Amino acid sequence: MINTITIFQVISAIILTILVLMQSSSGGLSDVFGGGGGSGAFRTKRGMEKKLFTLTIIFAIIFIGLSIANILVQA
Repeated sequence: MINTITIFQVISAIILTILVLMQSSSGGLSDVFGGGGGSGAFRTKRGMEKKLFTLTIIFAIIFIGLSIANILVQA
């Protein structure tokens, strides 16, 4: 049982990493600190970008759930 949860946790971690890396970033860390130099307007996610964002959130929830399940099974 522990091995099965661990295997699914590793698979979900790999998929989550790939999903995060696939998301486009416009300015890197400069946007975080206010030096993006863009128009300052927020844009909405559309199409594939929105689906990728939603899938990333779903896999993050799956990963957290598997992590908690792994802790509970080992205790």
